[in-house]
Amino acid sequence: MKSMGTVSRTSVFTIMAGFLAFVAGPAARAQEQTITPSAADHAAAGGAKRSALHPMPANPPAAVKYAGAANAAAGAANATAGAASAASPFQSGRIRYPGDLSYQGGAFVDHVQSHALYVNCKSSCWGNPEGFLQDLGGSDFIHITDQYVGRYDNNRYTVGGHASIILTLPKVPLTDLDMLAVVHAVASQTHQTGYNHIYHVFLPPGIDECFDNTYTTCYSPDNPSTFYFCAYHSSADFSDIGHVLYSVEPYQNVGGCDVAPGSPNGQLVDSTNNVLSHELFESITDPDGTAWWNTASNALYGNEIADECSFIIFPPGAVYFDPSVFNISGKRYAVQPEYNNSSHACTVQP
Repeated sequence: MKSMGTVSRTSVFTIMAGFLAFVAGPAARAQEQTITPSAADHAAAGGAKRSALHPMPANPPAAVKYAGAANAAAGAANATAGAASAASPFQSGRIRYPGDLSYQGGAFVDHVQSHALYVNCKSSCWGNPEGFLQDLGGSDFIHITDQYVGRYDNNRYTVGGHASIILTLPKVPLTDLDMLAVVHAVASQTHQTGYNHIYHVFLPPGIDECFDNTYTTCYSPDNPSTFYFCAYHSSADFSDIGHVLYSVEPYQNVGGCDVAPGSPNGQLVDSTNNVLSHELFESITDPDGTAWWNTASNALYGNEIADECSFIIFPPGAVYFDPSVFNISGKRYAVQPEYNNSSHACTVQP
């Protein structure tokens, strides 16, 4: 992963943080307050020590023209990895076998609260991410992580607070340093940092975001030449508030990041939740890039728990993510499976 440059501009932010009580959880609403990231927030972001940004690669529409070659190349690989499929979507019963993850000795997360930061739109712009996170945290599905973190009790992955955020946007794409400034502004108010809290930054339609100010590795559906990722997770050490986990969740209901039509909750909801689930599982099992990932000397090298099971499908004239449809806490979702070392396969159960 390339190293990140320093942002040479100052973005203008106004954050209207309608926080739910971060300690009490989503049942109690705290007094609404306004937070404006200062020069100190941007300085904190610029001075933070970050782990490598781990992206979930996009499938831009241009990939369609390579579908035939991709499917031919994947034919042999599908017996073990199932990288791509050309049949109908939502193949819930299909078991695929990429390769086991290895432990690298670093930190993992055995319990965490997720905090949603909604940018320039109400939470309904993404469906109901917090409702999905609550269902996920109470499901059997989340227990796939138990084998990696060494803990097996229920209700360890919960939903904390949220903030509604209004950004005055620059004329160029946002960058990861902008995301860190937002996270720092919120986390420095909530005082909830460390490995037991993760901040998910949701970006609405029309906002591009890049790794750095070279603007070459981006979420940019409007610019296919730089459209590289759908989302990513990372962590940062701030000199004042310490270690923070975060993910960046751009708008997923776009070509290159969406699931196929016909999913149980529609493309908006299931595309959002498919990617959000991907990033949460990876943040749990490999928050800093030093814990669980594939070390095999092949195409899977460096893959995390969700990367190995992020399958794609090429129906005529399109490309979509190909999740499974199954019950999560009694509700039907279209969400990708996760790699299960115990089963040596991508599964939706521990």
